[in-house]
Amino acid sequence: QVQLVESGGGLVQPGGSLTLSCAASGFSFWSYGMGWYRQAPGKERELVARISSAGSITNYADSVRGRFTISRDNAKNTVYLQMNSLKPEDTAVYYCNAVAGWGQPPRYDDWGQGTQVTVSS
Repeated sequence: QVQLVESGGGLVQPGGSLTLSCAASGFSFWSYGMGWYRQAPGKERELVARISSAGSITNYADSVRGRFTISRDNAKNTVYLQMNSLKPEDTAVYYCNAVAGWGQPPRYDDWGQGTQVTVSS
């Protein structure tokens, strides 16, 4: 059974930083690209960062490029999202999922609980 457990969210002031973690289990983590998604209130869930299975290729949405960094540790079945220079518009629930490529649908229908990121002064 696939499990995706996100953590690391919280309340941060504009300009601050957070690092999110996603622990994955139930599938061959090392063989899949992974993505971080976010969903703000009243908006659709969107992919903001993706990393290839080996970690050699990363892609970012325009809205976060240069501020967010995705990475992974295949030995720990964990993917990370380092978020710097946070803005109020980054406020959302953040999720991870396996994803074949940028623009492709997420692999698994069952999502984790997500982790709330709130950027506010």
